[in-house]
Amino acid sequence: MLPSEHRLRRREDFATAVRRGRRAGRPLLVVHLRSGATDPHVPGENTPPTRAGFVVSKAVGGAVVRNKVKRRLRHLMRTRVARLTPGSLVVVRALPGAGDADHAQLARDLDAALERLMGGGAR
Repeated sequence: MLPSEHRLRRREDFATAVRRGRRAGRPLLVVHLRSGATDPHVPGENTPPTRAGFVVSKAVGGAVVRNKVKRRLRHLMRTRVARLTPGSLVVVRALPGAGDADHAQLARDLDAALERLMGGGAR
């Protein structure tokens, strides 16, 4: 499970990540990343942890399917938040096919999207 200090909860944080961040789409997911850390040279300013949030709409499936997809995505992000810049905001939006996908397919799409956003992948 994703620790609570790494969870994105406020509406403003979701909006910031989606509107001001970069986006990478995959067949099952769209990942929005707003990378940014505070200036380490400013005294008294701490870098907040990387936080991730998830959007799983009714288009993905019923309540049971949506919650299953959210649990899988939270589990996948748990190991991946350490690779991101501290202070980053990540929003993972599940697309309708995510409800039928297995854990490995979600992991592949999430890894490919994050790799692209962090500058390692070509378009």
